[in-house]
Amino acid sequence: MKRRHFLKSMTALGSTTLLATQSHGDIRYLGPPARTMGTRSIHEQLEKTLYGQMQTHALTPLQDLHGIITPSELHFERHHSGIPDISPEQHHLYIHGLVNKPLKLSLQDLKRFPSVSRTCFIECAGNCQDYFKKGPQTPLQQIAGMTSQSEWTGVKLATLLRETGLRKNAKWLLAEGGDAALVTRSIPVDKAMDDAIIAYAQNGEAIRPEQGYPLRLLLPGWEGSSCVKWIRRLEVGDQPWMTREETAKYTDPLKDGTIRQFSFIMDTRSVITTPTFPSQLEKGWHEIRGLAWSGRGKIKRVEVSTDGGGHWQPARLQEPVLSMAHTRFNIPWQWNGKETLLLSRATDENGYVQPTASELIHARGIGSLRYHNNGIMGWRVKSDGSVLYEIVA
Repeated sequence: MKRRHFLKSMTALGSTTLLATQSHGDIRYLGPPARTMGTRSIHEQLEKTLYGQMQTHALTPLQDLHGIITPSELHFERHHSGIPDISPEQHHLYIHGLVNKPLKLSLQDLKRFPSVSRTCFIECAGNCQDYFKKGPQTPLQQIAGMTSQSEWTGVKLATLLRETGLRKNAKWLLAEGGDAALVTRSIPVDKAMDDAIIAYAQNGEAIRPEQGYPLRLLLPGWEGSSCVKWIRRLEVGDQPWMTREETAKYTDPLKDGTIRQFSFIMDTRSVITTPTFPSQLEKGWHEIRGLAWSGRGKIKRVEVSTDGGGHWQPARLQEPVLSMAHTRFNIPWQWNGKETLLLSRATDENGYVQPTASELIHARGIGSLRYHNNGIMGWRVKSDGSVLYEIVA
């Protein structure tokens, strides 16, 4: 079959046809492709890993990713009662309480409001909570894999609250999810009126079920548990509700015997993503790469030490540098074959410098590091080129 006749017939068969060109210019039909279109190469296998006895966590492979956007299927997961299957036609968002006009909004109703998009990270407050329990042969994914970044699209919560007409004594919102656990969090009205979003899309498509389909509350820079998934209700009140997730959970016991509560904001952190375990290095030039982020604004500076903290060098920040977003950093490094320790530390635009774990313990007590542990992490490069995780006290 000649080329022009064959291509005409292939148009009718659809775009999933596999073609081969012969040396004499003719084309023959080989049959359908062996894989689904749009999937990764079989040579690039990336996956989340499950974590915890009840497997309620799935961790992002930070060490395998590039850029600042996490593919939707690799975004970390944290759920308290499984992933509900919610029909978008039957799901509604209710806003009531201290308002002049309660609202019942369907997904289609929300899509009629002006849309906004925001690229930002979401991080579980318990990210790195096992910082001191991990052995040297631990991938970055198993230590710090509960953070991911997406472009989220939806409607500003402030737009919806203006529609309801908040009363003068409205100070807090109760955000309730539609999962079996009915996860609820108290959210200050100030944050809701600032940059909160009711999101219905992630990375250009509908939010995936494990991320809250069909609707999720997005609070840029705040701990992931406050970004309530499968959100179905917002009750406006004059004080916080003191729910389980902000009393028995997600609180920080301090060394003076008090409890820090409503510690929403995720502090500045950086992690080296390469080289990390199980990298195997050869002597010569390498590029140290990583991610830095802050819930308080933009990353201003990242420094890297290749001698265990003896000296620090400024790394290059890779554009774009966005507020409350993962920022890529990199720095060239010539390894001489001697054993050393690689560290990174970030500084945000407010001047906050990422601390060591010992500094956190001195300020708050070791019991507080279950949540909001943003201490500096280390990677030990052995003389044989192997790279191992090292606790930096």
